[in-house]
Amino acid sequence: MEEIKPDEIVELFKKNLNESAIIDSKIENKTAGLKKNSYNVIWLQINPEDLKNIVKFLCSTTPFPHFAMISGNDIGENIELIYHFSIYYGERFKETSISLVMHLSKKNLKILTITDLIPGAQTAEREIKEMFGVNFEGLPDLPNIFLPNDFLKDVYPLRKDETGAAKMVNKEEEVKKVE
Repeated sequence: MEEIKPDEIVELFKKNLNESAIIDSKIENKTAGLKKNSYNVIWLQINPEDLKNIVKFLCSTTPFPHFAMISGNDIGENIELIYHFSIYYGERFKETSISLVMHLSKKNLKILTITDLIPGAQTAEREIKEMFGVNFEGLPDLPNIFLPNDFLKDVYPLRKDETGAAKMVNKEEEVKKVE
């Protein structure tokens, strides 16, 4: 199979998905290690409503797709989620990272689960649910995996607002000093 270049991958996504699915894109070339081996990172900012279709497309059209994790960040009015994938997984010096970035309003922290497409995503979705309060529609309501089951309700440790660590420890001033 001929290697698909990062700019071709971005164009493939833009061409085959609905027009509003990809909001923005960026390709970074990075180096790592003593030998300064290069690798690419593709950043796609997407509409959260299109996540499932984008993941289906990624898994069906790119070579050796691999889901790694979901990272989250409280960025004020929104929670930013980044779904980290790679393609050419396990292919030496070919692996390319694809990061799907989306913003969910804190007023509506809902997104469809991808566990029906990638069952291994369950642990990552459960972590984001516990730490940020994101509701993954279709994800079974299971006991906490990272926090104790008797942990305070509606407290999300990685949030920077009134539902985060400040509420948890009741020391808002100390939390602000650390930021």
